[in-house]
Amino acid sequence: MATHDFPLCSRPCSVTFRVYRCAFDALHKITLVHPPKNWYLALRLLDRMMKTYRDSGVDIEAGEKLVRRIKRRVRSTFTPNVLTDIGAFGAFYRADFKGIRTPVLVTSVDGVGTKLKIAFAMNRHDTVGQDLVNHCVNDILVCGAKPLYFLDYFATGKLSPSVAAQVIDGFVTACRQNGCSLIGGETAEMPGFYSEGEYDLAGTIVGLVDEGRVIRGKHVKKGDVLVALPSTGLHTNGYSLARAVLLERFQLDQYFEEPQAILGDSLLAVHRSYFKAVYPLLPRFDIKGMSHITGGGLEGNTMRVVPKGLKLRVDWQAWERPWIFTLIQKTGNVPEQDMRRTFNLGIGLVMIVSPGDVDKIQAALRRKRERSFVVGEIVRA
Repeated sequence: MATHDFPLCSRPCSVTFRVYRCAFDALHKITLVHPPKNWYLALRLLDRMMKTYRDSGVDIEAGEKLVRRIKRRVRSTFTPNVLTDIGAFGAFYRADFKGIRTPVLVTSVDGVGTKLKIAFAMNRHDTVGQDLVNHCVNDILVCGAKPLYFLDYFATGKLSPSVAAQVIDGFVTACRQNGCSLIGGETAEMPGFYSEGEYDLAGTIVGLVDEGRVIRGKHVKKGDVLVALPSTGLHTNGYSLARAVLLERFQLDQYFEEPQAILGDSLLAVHRSYFKAVYPLLPRFDIKGMSHITGGGLEGNTMRVVPKGLKLRVDWQAWERPWIFTLIQKTGNVPEQDMRRTFNLGIGLVMIVSPGDVDKIQAALRRKRERSFVVGEIVRA
């Protein structure tokens, strides 16, 4: 979003005037010694001698235009706890911990990675902002936290207000869906730092959980069951391998008959949020551990919440892999172990629960029209 750092128009205008005045005075002194025959040519020479911030590649007016475009949408994410409007040096958020015995703030920061390369190539920028927010929401959800607010960082070589507005609109969409406020950020225009038409994103989220309800996996034991929710595709991981394999052979507009899908659309499928499906389960069931399946795959991420002396026994046949993963593996002849370590393979979140809670949890998910799979169990290492 990043609306804080754009100065008011009067400031760059006054700075520009002072620079021109100094340069004109200097030229005037020269012309007293050597009066020019053509004052028009003299002024042209003066103009060529000038160097403005805009000439260097930073367009303050473009930044101000972006702020005007996004203000209303960003404000739509605000809750009564947001105390500052767009443009302050810092974002103020009222801490409201009613009903929470021991409040714990949970923070996470992440990016979108080389999935951005697909967005650049397809000139579609409305999904990657959602990817970033949802990724961060999921990271704190598996700790037991609900999101409070989100801040973004958008960096580019030459700011396009229309492109940046699409990205930020994605932030807004996902923040509203997850019930968190987009309260601040930074837009950085850095000429020569990024290739033309490219940008990078990062986001930080802050959430809240009662210390007594923090989920860390310390009570996971032998015999506990892995209940998993499906992903919508690659989410935001494994794109370096996917691009290296697929784009050597296919165009992004390639249409595939069997899944009836265009390759680029499938690669840009939004990284889904699990907040609305999972958070309501937390007070009702003893969910001992959760993992957000990102880089490292199902095993790598879930082992982060499994105590020493235990390990996973995964049933890799318990769900059907989405077609995009099969395409990557067959096209690139990628080893199975590399697939499991790199991609989510169709599983986006895993809950570790007692065997007696499995049926009840799956029934609760079905009532929300959520599919789930039993994909394994906890065993001794």
